[in-house]
Amino acid sequence: MSPKARGRAGRVIAGSARGVVLEAPGAGTRPLGDRVKQTLFGILEPDLRGRRFLDLYAGSGAGGIEALSRGAAEAVFVDRDDGAVRVIERNLRATHLEHAGRTVRAEAVTWLDRHGAATGPYAAILVDPPYDAPGELEAALGLIARPGPGGILEPGGVVVAKHFWRTPPPARIGLLRSSRERRFGETTLTFMRWGDEENG
Repeated sequence: MSPKARGRAGRVIAGSARGVVLEAPGAGTRPLGDRVKQTLFGILEPDLRGRRFLDLYAGSGAGGIEALSRGAAEAVFVDRDDGAVRVIERNLRATHLEHAGRTVRAEAVTWLDRHGAATGPYAAILVDPPYDAPGELEAALGLIARPGPGGILEPGGVVVAKHFWRTPPPARIGLLRSSRERRFGETTLTFMRWGDEENG
């Protein structure tokens, strides 16, 4: 299948790979739009440089690749679809970031339950399940919260849940709490941090 047939996931918008067009796995994916990426990484970038990023339900890998382009030390991409994993690997090569990216073909919730704490902690985690599966979003957030600060998420880390605006995650999950939201049409980003930290 040609890249045109597979579709595109937009461009890397900043950093070392700025301007590189990313491939998308197929019509069923919802790549991060430029406005969403600008806002997301405008908030995350100060916390990313030299640190680790986890991209769950990674799709094209646009989130993790943007993080690497902006200076993250490593990104781990988890997706259950073999085609998506192959696309992420091609996108990493196209951006010359393959040395810092690691792909995992697995169900995100199962992987978090079995391996998340052993591979962490991460400075930032993007959780982007299908919009018609809000229970999966809540399950993933619960597994991230379960080991507490320093397990899967660093003590000063942030989880970003990307979801349909009408189905937000709970404001508190374990010690994680919602610290801010940003809405873009039907899409909302909910930022979650550990309990008593100041809003960032």
